[in-house]
Amino acid sequence: MPHPLYIAFIWHQHQPLYKSPGSGVSLSSSQQYRLPWVRLHGTKDYLDLVLLLEQYPKLHQTVNLVPSLILQLEDYIAGTAFDPYLAASLTPDEQLTYQQREFIIQHFFDANHHTLIDPHPRYAELYQQRQEKGQAWCLANWELPDYGDLLAWHNLAWIDPLFWDDPEIAAWLKQGRNFTLSDRQRIYSKQREILSRIIPQHRKMQEAGQLEVTTTPYTHPILPLLADTNSGRVAVPNMTLPKQRFQWAEDIPRHLRKAWDFYKDRFGQIPRGLWPSEQSVSPQILPDIINQGFKWICSDEAVLGWTLKHFFHRDGAGNVQQPELLYRPYRLQTAEGDLSIVFRDHRLSDLIGFTYSAMPAKKAAADLVGHLQAIAKMQRDSQSEQPWLVTIALDGENCWEFYPQDGKPFLEALYQSLSDEPRLKLVTVSEFLEEFPATATIPGGQLHSGSWVDGSFTTWIGDPAKNRAWDYLTEARIMLASHPEATEENNPEAWEALYAAEGSDWFWWFGAGHSSNQDAIFDRLFREHLFGIYKALNEPVPPYLKQPVENHQAQGNHTPQGFIHPVIDGRGDEQDWDKAGRIEIGGARGTMHNSSVIQRLWYGVDHLNFYLRLDFKSGAAPGQDLPTELNLLWFYPEKTMVNSPVPLADVPDAAPLNYLFHHLLEVNLLTQSIQFREAGDNHQWHPRFSRAQVALNSCLELAVPWADLQVPPDYPLRLILVLADEGRFSNYLPENALIPIEVP
Repeated sequence: MPHPLYIAFIWHQHQPLYKSPGSGVSLSSSQQYRLPWVRLHGTKDYLDLVLLLEQYPKLHQTVNLVPSLILQLEDYIAGTAFDPYLAASLTPDEQLTYQQREFIIQHFFDANHHTLIDPHPRYAELYQQRQEKGQAWCLANWELPDYGDLLAWHNLAWIDPLFWDDPEIAAWLKQGRNFTLSDRQRIYSKQREILSRIIPQHRKMQEAGQLEVTTTPYTHPILPLLADTNSGRVAVPNMTLPKQRFQWAEDIPRHLRKAWDFYKDRFGQIPRGLWPSEQSVSPQILPDIINQGFKWICSDEAVLGWTLKHFFHRDGAGNVQQPELLYRPYRLQTAEGDLSIVFRDHRLSDLIGFTYSAMPAKKAAADLVGHLQAIAKMQRDSQSEQPWLVTIALDGENCWEFYPQDGKPFLEALYQSLSDEPRLKLVTVSEFLEEFPATATIPGGQLHSGSWVDGSFTTWIGDPAKNRAWDYLTEARIMLASHPEATEENNPEAWEALYAAEGSDWFWWFGAGHSSNQDAIFDRLFREHLFGIYKALNEPVPPYLKQPVENHQAQGNHTPQGFIHPVIDGRGDEQDWDKAGRIEIGGARGTMHNSSVIQRLWYGVDHLNFYLRLDFKSGAAPGQDLPTELNLLWFYPEKTMVNSPVPLADVPDAAPLNYLFHHLLEVNLLTQSIQFREAGDNHQWHPRFSRAQVALNSCLELAVPWADLQVPPDYPLRLILVLADEGRFSNYLPENALIPIEVP
């Protein structure tokens, strides 16, 4: 009888250390938290995930709980953690200071409004007032009940729908408005009650055999970079490195031992699996992982590809070619012993993390099951005697904010389908390895040094701001080493501050690549942890630590920072486009300069569509200040195919306008109708069907399905936008360039 297709889901639960050092001896006794996300994600994302799974006993999964997350949960459960959001929530309405009111108006809508605000009429009402009338208007006109309701709803909206049948929660949801301080105090008590169930529920399900709980190095550091920042050059040989080389491999066993001991204390057994922070691995870190006693680790398919010198291509349906290389565990061989490793399917993981939230729940679940069934068929066709293991590993908290009802309908549809499909079997990683030990081997020294992000470390090092932070960390580490009398036993403050500063999250937010409206707070927290090292050693704090690592002013032009799923309604919702790429047009230097009616261009992708948005000068209208036709022309670099020139009159004979293109989408801005064409022989253009969406209101928004372009995943495209009037060239953008796009 052939093997079923084995599937290992691994959910990674992690939050950075939001705790500011200085008010307590160790992480678990400090009071002041800078941000509320441990508390809010704790009531929305950690408990419900495993409670839903428990209803489908045939399905086994793995959940990774980072020690620094658990420590912070325990602070909130104990009632010793206070963040500014919580402090405001528990302040009597009449005692709110002017600064607190400003803070509330600015930050108590920090949530995806489609899923967490809009479903609640009173919360949506307040949000619309802020969006349409502005923060200053709210500050001048809101009454105390408005603040009281906003304080309550910010906390209520983050409680998972799975708990809405709780009588108290149901009563608050029905009440809707006129919340009192007493209501908010009871909501806080309910939050702590939900938080207190998280670890016991994981322990219970692990003891029952349905769950495997794994761990991560103590404060989520990038272990290969602790061993040697020069490892950044393995994937990027010309990377600009920090001025000083960070080489403190001795910190690696400390992080591993603390995670190991912490896990034993909370779960009553030793851990088997380790999720290396950001799935970052290198040959140098393997001995410490093996010596600590871990049996397996996980990483990304990009790391396996670099290791095997094999790039994983996908077919038009998005399924991996040569799947037998990815869907198996490997045994890493070292002088200290062997260690098993599994590599996740990057695309399947990303579909859950970034794209299925934009699809109807049942359709999204069916799509994922369809991919797994296709892989199962490939396994049967291969007649392999070795069972296959598909690893789907991803962030287990942040994606659900974008799903209706926090992903509950999607997960229920997915879990029911998987329970009903006999050829698909969900297992924990350890279950699989115990029954089918890895037979394929990789010499430890051959393992690529990289992470889940493109198989490199560029997200955490190489940028000027990231490198500056590494230099600050190096100086602080050298200072601690110069105090051999400061041991973990007699100076825990210094060591806890070091471990916190070595965490990966600060470097993630510094520099190019990722940004949020809380970058300045992450910058401050990183420096506070370094400050804590010097303070604990009675050493003067370097003056540079009192200044931000970088300037946190709003960015101008930048490339996409993540997947987006905008609603195509022509309104340019700020949250929908916050991770999109951006090109300034109106204020740019050059021929278009300030006279351009188009002010900026936004673009981004998910696994379903390419998205484009154009912002116009106020009052601009097609046929008056704005040409009536917008043409999107796609260029496919280094691909052999039939191409044709731009089919307009008076097109300048200059690059990139004189390139030949393969696809053309013409948008009539007066009627919002579209014509889609594909290049043919003899420089002709032939009509094709398109499912593109277009909307023009305060801005122009477009969604073009990848299916229209018929391109497979991992495919490079280039795009130019050409404006025309009655078939005659008018202008183009971006100036002297093509927009680079990667199909996910």
